[in-house]
Amino acid sequence: ETKIPQWRSYNFQSRILNVVVAGSPKPEDVSVNWIKPGTVVVNCCRDFHSEKYHGQQSSHPVEHDVCSLAIAMRMQNMVKSLERWIQSQQYRKWDIRCLKLQPRSPVPSDIEISRAQSPKAVDVLAKEIGLLTDEIEIYGQTKAKVRLSLLERLKDQPDGKYVLVAGITPTPLGEGKSTVTIGLVQALTAHLNINSFACLRQPSQGPTFGVKGGAAGGGYAQVIPMEEFNLHLTGDIHAITAANNLLAAAIDARILHENTQSDKALYNRLVPVVNGVRGFSTIQLARLRRLGINKTDPSTLTEEEISKFVRLDIDPSTITWQRVVDTNDRFLRKITIGQANTEKGFVRQAQFDIAVASEIMAILALTSGLADMKERLGKMVVANDKKGQPVTAEDLGVTGALAVLMKDAIKPTLMQTLEGTPVFVHAGPFANIAHGNSSVLADKIALKLVGEKGFVVTEAGFGADIGMEKFFNIKCRSSGLVPSVVVLVATVRALKMHGGGPNVTAGAPLKKEYTEENLQLVADGCCNLQKQIQIAQLFGVPVVVALNVFKTDSPAEVDLVCEIAKRSGAFDAVPCNHWSAGGRGAVKLAQAVEKAASQKSSFKYLYNLELPIVEKIRIIAQKVYGAQDIELSPAAQSQVDRYSRQGFGNLPICMAKTHLSLSHQPERKGVPTGFILPISDVRASIGAGFIYPLVGTMSTMPGLPTRPCFYDIDLDPATEQVKGLF
Repeated sequence: ETKIPQWRSYNFQSRILNVVVAGSPKPEDVSVNWIKPGTVVVNCCRDFHSEKYHGQQSSHPVEHDVCSLAIAMRMQNMVKSLERWIQSQQYRKWDIRCLKLQPRSPVPSDIEISRAQSPKAVDVLAKEIGLLTDEIEIYGQTKAKVRLSLLERLKDQPDGKYVLVAGITPTPLGEGKSTVTIGLVQALTAHLNINSFACLRQPSQGPTFGVKGGAAGGGYAQVIPMEEFNLHLTGDIHAITAANNLLAAAIDARILHENTQSDKALYNRLVPVVNGVRGFSTIQLARLRRLGINKTDPSTLTEEEISKFVRLDIDPSTITWQRVVDTNDRFLRKITIGQANTEKGFVRQAQFDIAVASEIMAILALTSGLADMKERLGKMVVANDKKGQPVTAEDLGVTGALAVLMKDAIKPTLMQTLEGTPVFVHAGPFANIAHGNSSVLADKIALKLVGEKGFVVTEAGFGADIGMEKFFNIKCRSSGLVPSVVVLVATVRALKMHGGGPNVTAGAPLKKEYTEENLQLVADGCCNLQKQIQIAQLFGVPVVVALNVFKTDSPAEVDLVCEIAKRSGAFDAVPCNHWSAGGRGAVKLAQAVEKAASQKSSFKYLYNLELPIVEKIRIIAQKVYGAQDIELSPAAQSQVDRYSRQGFGNLPICMAKTHLSLSHQPERKGVPTGFILPISDVRASIGAGFIYPLVGTMSTMPGLPTRPCFYDIDLDPATEQVKGLF
């Protein structure tokens, strides 16, 4: 029992009180000001007037003979209620209802398979995997954004195992990495009862309507509904396009206004009088501080300070920020802008990139949260001024607006596989241009949700020489996550191509070498598989080879590939039939991955960030691609020197290189050696946090083929069903 003077000395009014048990015979001793609205008040005094604490959850006065019992019962109920609430916030073992598959033979089209399955409502799936109601934002019946607050709630939850799906050097048709990713998680969760999450990139409209088609997986291992996955999804790519092009417009508009106005006129417009008062915005104050001007009153700036503040003095020849559109359009690779009379003669050459190559997409994939994303957006370098200093999005005053356009895109999108297991779809950078991996945030959230014994399977674009190398050296550095296993996807088709088989062309029928048994071609082509296994081993991660089996592959060819893979250092090599059988066809792969993940990890990066830019490029070229050396063009060397001077030399490297060969020449298959890797240009994504050299004639805007996929895509106006997607 505490006497009034004593408990007054605890200075309760300065503390945050969750519960107040009032037992004093003098209620006036407890000041109403001490109790915040929403505080639980347990009133145990006969003459205590609960009205005094209006706004608090107050109980009724009790008779003296039941007072003690009432106190005990109320406090017990309150404790139980709090226990239930705390338990609801903790990680729970999944109670997931998987969907049954009834595979047909021959295997129907992807869209037919997708339509034949009835997906669970996304809020049901969210509840099954432990998400709370206020942690999801539902988009229709089958998609939901997941809020980042989940990371704080489960911050003490141990992470699951982290699995990367990469591949050998592919044919232009792709070898099925997304399909393997989906088949593997279906096997883990639906057939082995192990919590697992797939983390995939959002497909670009470019390949969806161009050559490759959608990226939802295929056959009986895909994300559903596949048409929603492949078309628009929750609008993230549109948000990136809008943000990217707002910044592009801001650059040219600023140059125009600076060219046509005096310092005074610029200042009056940039810092206008509003309601008789002139004031700097927050982002303008930040710019003043960067310039070393520690003033907050616009009327106190000198003429010299005004000139420094209003003039970015962008050198148009150094602009590296391009406009983007999410369509393959070769005619936008070089354009002329500013030809209208209203642009007053400000004409310059420019270009469009595909939207998924935007630095903002790379930032979305690598960011750790809203504050970090905003900081990265502000750091994006768009050009140099006439003194050779970098000009950023922050200098243009557009950072806050970019963050507003991206505030919903930062949340991963929850979907499901054909067997009702969870998938995160988030970000979608191209691997041959950018770093080619889905988002750090999706991986981090998934690793918490699966729990310590669960698995998160994510995919890196194209061959291990591109997507996997960037996953390790760029994404893992950014996230701090350590991978457990690499699943290396191979096909007999691609191996035959590397063994000297004829060209594989999208849209053209496969030659007989690819549809008939040919053990010699397979054996010769396994050199590429061996090289990709060795690349993964450079990073100290165990490799499981997943042979994605096609119906034309003979048993002898399958056995030969698995035998060579194991001899070449793979932890295991497993044929997979998930395309035709769903998760059941990838159970052996799942078991091999589980065993490999139990190995002790000895993960390491390929290079130290402190090395000079050119040396880091050389290490990747020689150790990963097998080049003899590198050769920088004068323009590339000039950019390297500039970035080093500007303090950007300690960033990782993101090589923009063809995905169709280990070398820079797409036609060179197998394992090319003795070549000199040409670096034609070097650019910097300072917000994303990497330097990206362009190898050879690498294009950042793909073109449409003679017969694009869109010839087969149609809409039934009666049923509103999409046809022809694959």
